Amino acid sequence: MTVLQTTIAGSLPKPAWLAEPKKLWAPWLLEGAMLDEGKRDAMRLVLGEQENAGIDIVTDGEQTRRHFVTTFIESLDGVDFEHKRTARIRNRYDADVPVVVGKVARRRPVYVEDICYLRSQTRRPIKATLPGPMTMVDTLYDNFYRSREKLAREFAAILNQEARELERAGADVIQFDEPAFNVYMDEVRDWGVSALEAAAAGLKCKTAVHICYGYGIKANNDWKKTLGSEWRQYESTFPLLAGSRIDQVSLECANSHVPLELLGLLKGKDVMVGAIDVASDTVESPEQVAATIRAAMKFVPAGKLYPCTNCGMVPLSREVAVGKLNALAAGAALVRREIS
Repeated sequence: MTVLQTTIAGSLPKPAWLAEPKKLWAPWLLEGAMLDEGKRDAMRLVLGEQENAGIDIVTDGEQTRRHFVTTFIESLDGVDFEHKRTARIRNRYDADVPVVVGKVARRRPVYVEDICYLRSQTRRPIKATLPGPMTMVDTLYDNFYRSREKLAREFAAILNQEARELERAGADVIQFDEPAFNVYMDEVRDWGVSALEAAAAGLKCKTAVHICYGYGIKANNDWKKTLGSEWRQYESTFPLLAGSRIDQVSLECANSHVPLELLGLLKGKDVMVGAIDVASDTVESPEQVAATIRAAMKFVPAGKLYPCTNCGMVPLSREVAVGKLNALAAGAALVRREIS
């Protein structure tokens, strides 16, 4: 098997004819059948960009969703999107969010059709991404369960239904996005990892969790400035994940203050090392990417290491994102040649 296989955390910028560039939650610029066709066209575009760059494990670039959490929730019963309430998100900023008003339930598959289409368009391994249970809870106002843990476990059961169908549709990796794992350490210990495992229960494909410090938006960047010279949030979650049934862990390394020796706490797991900074428009050189990979290899064997992006790239321009894809693949190729 090829070592140092590259992948991305999830999202890529959408074409300007589909949604306004560089904007989270950007409204669709098409409607009806034209929107459906536009989403498929966008998926083919970002797939081509990944393949042309040499990315090994590709995604749909989240081209069919406005947001990595709320688009999934929109398909569920029990959530009111009409009468939103203000809630604190990741303990960082306030946002108007949908309200849980009854028992949550999945009325139909959400992303299965997208993954079927992606599978039909490429021979490369594909990754499907889903929000994690804790991060879903943290993106809502709960007016029904009144318990973050109870709601998370309900979401875990729903996510497991979706994940099993994504696996049958051809997903080689299913990744759950849990940025909330860097914020609520006690909850991660008490029920977060358990809920994550429930979401991934019974899957035979690779399972992954993506834990980062967020998109390169102002609220996240301002929060990072308060974290000091070392970001050690992973120190409490990695030992828990090392003992879990999740196969892969994705984390933020490029231009972060994460002490790389913390990677040693993930012994036995595949590690997706973020070697691309998504909070900067500067395109890394292949050598910069290679330097991050080499540093990580002091703590993770090459066969367990997957060079990746720090987080999603939807807030960036397409030109910058494509440049970063190329740098990621080229940097991994540099190190691959060195160790072969």
